Amino acid sequence: MNEAIEELLTRGVVNIIPNKDKLKKLLLSGKKLNVYLGIDPTATKIHIGNAVPLRKLQAFVELGHNVTFLIGDFTALIGDTSDKESERPTLTSEQIQENFKTYQEQASKILDFTKVKARFNSEWLKKLDFKEVIKLCQRFSFGDFASRELIKKRLQAGKWVGLHEALYPAMQGYDSYFMDTDVQIGGADQTFNMQAGRVLQKQLRNKESFVLVTGYLEGVDGRKMSKSWGNAIWLTDAPDDMFGKVMSLRDSLLMAYFTLATNLPLQKVSEIEKEIKSGKNPMAIKKKLAFTIVSELHSQKDAKRAQEEFERTFQKRGAPSAIPTVTINDSSLPLLDLVFSTKAVASRSEAKRLILQGGIDVEEKTANDPTQEITIPKKGIIIKVGKIKFVKVKSK
Repeated sequence: MNEAIEELLTRGVVNIIPNKDKLKKLLLSGKKLNVYLGIDPTATKIHIGNAVPLRKLQAFVELGHNVTFLIGDFTALIGDTSDKESERPTLTSEQIQENFKTYQEQASKILDFTKVKARFNSEWLKKLDFKEVIKLCQRFSFGDFASRELIKKRLQAGKWVGLHEALYPAMQGYDSYFMDTDVQIGGADQTFNMQAGRVLQKQLRNKESFVLVTGYLEGVDGRKMSKSWGNAIWLTDAPDDMFGKVMSLRDSLLMAYFTLATNLPLQKVSEIEKEIKSGKNPMAIKKKLAFTIVSELHSQKDAKRAQEEFERTFQKRGAPSAIPTVTINDSSLPLLDLVFSTKAVASRSEAKRLILQGGIDVEEKTANDPTQEITIPKKGIIIKVGKIKFVKVKSK
């Protein structure tokens, strides 16, 4: 039990407020704690970086605590701007319900929803009258909100900052108070909002509560995971794609991925770190990482097949055994339009970036001119997009 608690408090954790020792003492006391993680219902796809706090929430589940998965359907009326440079769009109730259904299907790969209570914060927030909202806001300083980096940046640039945005931290704080939370889990960008819950618990209940801040997992190229950059590993990725993406990972990110994106025991993670430092071939270690991630998010059978496919396609330079086919109306297209038509890239800007960087092969030859006209025969041509994607494009 002590080892499990120590791992809970250290693995993938960048900060514990007020401090780790107090939370550890509380966990060792045997008390069942109220723990929650809130999600933004605008999200419809989860990448393995988003899954880091989900893994931490599941760790609390396995220790037998009272865990709540909170859907911020009411706070979505404002939209959290903690990591954004503009206001967020609001959603309808129907959109929120549909988004959560999609989100839950993916999150179930990490989180056991049979042991987790899912709640919507409209359950309590929509019942507050204006007088209660004013009393709630009296607990906080507008100056603290306005001094936040992105808010200050928008104000200094003369951009619009809606007064309603200042209510978001207070509303999130009320979530924590209403559920009588002992521990809140979230990423570093949520620290300010989670602190609001600590304020209310302390002032209204004279109760110490905790904020557990999880680590940040970079994309396969070392930048922030982003759909537009094509550097994210999504929980919805097919086993072959997932394996290939991990194999394209920068060597410098291996340990972060073993720690934050797998459930391997920390002792084994430490052994792998020693192997890396001893000079072991990173390819073998990367294969182990890819096999582990695919096994956990799909199955060992899928991982074994994905590894065999990777070795045949990329190490032995064969073609994939199954290549998706896209049929288009045109018999010729500029390379940029052709790459975008494959649907293997998220945007035309990503397609152009890959072309200019030499990341596109047409019939096994690198093509780096976005304007180059490419003829598409009826039998089709093979386009290699990036390091791991192959698409066959045919004309009608």
